[in-house]
This record gives sequence, C-alpha cells and structure tokens, in this order.
Amino acid sequence: MNQLKFLIISIALLNFFSCKKKEIEGIIIGNTLVENQTIEENKKLDTIILKTLNGDYNSLRKLNHFQCGDGSGCYDKGYIITQVIYKLGETEFIKMVEKLDEKELYGIENYIMVGLEYGDNDYDGELDNKKIEIEFPRLLKVLKSK
Repeated sequence: MNQLKFLIISIALLNFFSCKKKEIEGIIIGNTLVENQTIEENKKLDTIILKTLNGDYNSLRKLNHFQCGDGSGCYDKGYIITQVIYKLGETEFIKMVEKLDEKELYGIENYIMVGLEYGDNDYDGELDNKKIEIEFPRLLKVLKSK
C-alpha cells in the first residue's frame, strides 16, 4: 500500500512540476505554441518573457528569434510580443529595440502585425484587427529606420 501511495504522489508531483505554462506574468501564450513546445522550450520561453518584461534587450532578441514552428504558432508568438509592448509601454519597448541591430530585429515588425491582427489585444473577446501604424506609430518609425 505504501508503494502505491508513493507512486501516486510521485506522479502527481511530476505532473505539477512538469506542466507547461500558458501564461507568464499576465502574458498569454497561445495554445498552438504551447502544444508544440517541449517542457524545456516552455521554460526557456518563460525566462525570455520575464527578462524581456524587465527591460533586458538581449531577451527581446531571443524572443524575436524564438522557434515558433509555422502558421498559428508564429501568430501566437506575435501575440506574445504585442502583449509585452502593451505591458511595458511603447516608449520602454523602443528603448530595447534601439539597442538591437537590423539582424537581431529581423521579422519583428511582421510578428507585431500578426499579433495585432490575430491576438485578443483588447481583452474584451473581440478581434479588432488593429494595425501597427495606429497602435505603435513611434515603434514602427524606429523599426523602419533600422
């Protein structure tokens, strides 16, 4: 009986500690991205998001180049990036962008565009197909100048 208890507790603890996170500091990670990640990749993304939210421009570079698979997994990554921008504010996000070069920022504008279009950035359940030109005009100007 003790062995059975030990086995059940061990399995429960393993599941508890190995669960993938779907939200990090209020940043939602879309289902497609989560489902196609290993636990290790999910933990790595967790760290990258936390450091980016703390203003670490190197982590922003890592987030931009984080493997998202194809299709909706990359839409999910775009949504993560837009949530980070909203949470930090455009000005703080620009400060990090200014420290990165063109290669480190390659593709980020596209991720932001799909994140705005397909992500629920209003938090009201409706997709408004927001545009980068309207939501982040100063950021767009900085990205275009790189």
